[in-house]
Amino acid sequence: MSYFRIQGGSTLHGEIAVTGAKNAALKLCIAALLTDEPVSFSRIPEIEDIARLFAVLKDLGVTVTKEAPGQYTIQAKTFRTTALSREHAPKIRVSTLLIGPLLVREGSVTLPHPGGCALGKRPINLFLTGFSAFGATIAEQDDEVAFSAKKLRATRFVFPVISHTGTEALMMIASRVPGTTVLVNAAMEPEVVQLADMLRSMGAKIRGDGSPMITIEGVERLSGTSVTVIPDRLEVGSFAALAAATKSDLTITHCDPTTLEVPLHFLQQMGVPLEITKDTVRVRPAKALQAINITTHEYPGFPTDLQAPFTVLLTQAEGESLVHETIFDGRLFFTDKLNGMGAKITLLDPHRVLIHGATPLRGKKLESPDIRAGLALVVAALAAEGESKIENIYQIDRGYERIEERLKMLGAKIERVEE
Repeated sequence: MSYFRIQGGSTLHGEIAVTGAKNAALKLCIAALLTDEPVSFSRIPEIEDIARLFAVLKDLGVTVTKEAPGQYTIQAKTFRTTALSREHAPKIRVSTLLIGPLLVREGSVTLPHPGGCALGKRPINLFLTGFSAFGATIAEQDDEVAFSAKKLRATRFVFPVISHTGTEALMMIASRVPGTTVLVNAAMEPEVVQLADMLRSMGAKIRGDGSPMITIEGVERLSGTSVTVIPDRLEVGSFAALAAATKSDLTITHCDPTTLEVPLHFLQQMGVPLEITKDTVRVRPAKALQAINITTHEYPGFPTDLQAPFTVLLTQAEGESLVHETIFDGRLFFTDKLNGMGAKITLLDPHRVLIHGATPLRGKKLESPDIRAGLALVVAALAAEGESKIENIYQIDRGYERIEERLKMLGAKIERVEE
């Protein structure tokens, strides 16, 4: 097993380029299965979750060709099977998005119960209800769910809660189902908009993406296309929090600051000097960090995936901060690890913590619980005095490309150790 050895207490400097967005790339690659023609991609992040997805696609008989780093061509000319791999599919949450393409092209799909990060209750009930609304028949067993459909129908579907992945799943299937489908209370993330853009370039008729109501006129066939994945806004926010926590002067490049205006606004409220251009964010050292309250919310609100690194940052702010996690229960449980490093954080309930700052952090042996909390622990270790050891870094590798190499170029004292 690999782990990170980190010597904290140093300031960072220089430029760090953002990779393609994980939460866009995964869904775009799956959307390629809606056509039998080749689809070309650039700026695909070289991360473990992409490798997991490609393993699932290859099990289905899909051709995945790597042209160069970050550049791939995917062609689902035919399918070897419609039963998703029991070895690979349960390891990745977005396997649920494969249901739509396989239903519209093959009429059936069997899904082992999906995995992903352990972030409290993440049932697939919404997907079952959604695909049922399109006319799919569902047979649920203890360890798998079988979907079948002789004929799918367009529908009007109202999301009881806003769901990023649910919106994308139903938008995909609706693009190939004749008739008019309307998705109400839809997610509005930039990744949803890019998926709609990709589908339109393939011949789909979609309008309203980026708003709570999306209308899709289904078509019989989609064609191939080429796509460049949008910048990862979560990397931007994570690196900005890292810079602020370590009192560093850091410029984040190849990004789109308009996709995370709320987190950047919060940084400025804390007293962090920012210089923002069309495609860069420069974070300069703050004289003092001020406590603020953060409540996570669906886009364009504060992203739940940035809650963990900002929670670390707030341990370095003067005063009391309240963090309210409204999306996932259990996502704040990682804060006990920060307390072990010297933070003063009170868990009020599964959704709220009170942070008493500022407190110096000290190095410690830690274990990464999931992708985002794992990166947050890297931020904490770099901000702390002394040495830290972070284990289970496979979780971090799932979402961040070559993170230790990129941070080393900024002056971070971090190394990957193979045991």
